[in-house]
Amino acid sequence: MDLLDRAHEKGISVCLGLSMDKERHGFDYDDKEAVAKQHEEIRQEVLKYKDHPAVIIWGIGNELNLRYTKTSMWHAVNNVSKMIHELDPHHLTTTMTAGITQENVNEITEKCQDLDLLAVNTYGGLPSLSDNLKKFGWDKAYIVTEWGPTGHWEVPQTEWGVAIEETTTEKAKVYQESYEASMKKDAEKCLGSYVFLWGQKQERTHTWYGLFMESGAPTEVVDAMQYNWTGKWPEERAPHIDSIRLDGKSALQNVYFNPGKQYRAQVFAEDVDFDKTQVEWEIYHESTDLKEGGDREQKPDLLKDLFAQGNRPVLQFNAPEEEGAYRVFVYLKKEKINRVATANIPFYVTK
Repeated sequence: MDLLDRAHEKGISVCLGLSMDKERHGFDYDDKEAVAKQHEEIRQEVLKYKDHPAVIIWGIGNELNLRYTKTSMWHAVNNVSKMIHELDPHHLTTTMTAGITQENVNEITEKCQDLDLLAVNTYGGLPSLSDNLKKFGWDKAYIVTEWGPTGHWEVPQTEWGVAIEETTTEKAKVYQESYEASMKKDAEKCLGSYVFLWGQKQERTHTWYGLFMESGAPTEVVDAMQYNWTGKWPEERAPHIDSIRLDGKSALQNVYFNPGKQYRAQVFAEDVDFDKTQVEWEIYHESTDLKEGGDREQKPDLLKDLFAQGNRPVLQFNAPEEEGAYRVFVYLKKEKINRVATANIPFYVTK
């Protein structure tokens, strides 16, 4: 309740998520007793929050269509929507899908007729979302409940199978262009959007999806969102990164190193005055705690003693002795405005 109070104080409306168990986590939507128990738990949540002035939409479940097999799940969603409308006729209902397919639209149209609008979580597919919804026959209103950089499942991978992350400069461009190509393009049917993640989390890396660093410092993607929402850039913007290289190679060139040997990392940023910009470097093990659907992941270990920390765009470091996959991270920070640009590049130590 405290979070809703704070949102209302700041004039922020809330699409309040109502958690529903997922089939991919073991929930059986053909188990009538389990479904009834969940339905009652959600009913209590609705009664608790339905009169709060911050609430504008009820979000019934999140990405229930990810790895599902039983269409009985959609009936459960529709029954929750009916229950909400009986208890609270003043607010809309929706369910958040992971992407959207023709099959999803067909099933929602047939089995979830009580929903007021559609909600879609999408990343690289955002620019084509409005066209796809029209093609799939969805002619009602919709919102985008999760969008951001190119997803880790949508980008190129190295030869050893790890995803290559965009720099924050590349991400900022994606955020700006995606917003222009989607929400502004279809303002009649698209009622709004929620950019992900207005915070920070570990998902493949600790920099992939968060608009902020773990310290709370905003990345340059926040600059792009200010422009999207206001039409104006900040007076002082975050640093930009042109590229990052390991011994002159990009991530697409599949960087292999020998254990213990010294190598060179370099960040290129043409418009950055490195005498006035803090540069920090880190090397991590490649993440192995890989989940899907945003499930919580454990951040990999930071490697120490591979280099002497310096405030320069060039880093000399020793490759780890242990064979395996790693990443070099770099952070450019303008101290005066506390805004950060980030980049990383994977490499593999082989014997």
